[in-house]
Amino acid sequence: MFDLKKAMEMKKKMDEVQARLENISVDGESGDGKYKVQVTVTATKKVKSIVISDELMQNGDKEHLQDLLLIAIERAMDKAQNVAEAEARSTAMGGGLSGLFGM
Repeated sequence: MFDLKKAMEMKKKMDEVQARLENISVDGESGDGKYKVQVTVTATKKVKSIVISDELMQNGDKEHLQDLLLIAIERAMDKAQNVAEAEARSTAMGGGLSGLFGM
């Protein structure tokens, strides 16, 4: 049988997780040496900042910059996804999702 009280508690916990995820930042980097790009995103996958090394900008290689940006963004998004999944798992394990249905 469905337990409305437990469902409301779980909703509250999930809202808390969402709020925590918005305050967790992860970085994705690409390039090496002085030619680097760093992208910072929240665990909810909102881009917070992009840092491009001065040397890379002086290089003037637009295609190289675009490639490095794509790689850095993908790495940051992957990390954000991993953090979000870990938080959700932690909440589900500690929150007793099975209790919602009287199991």
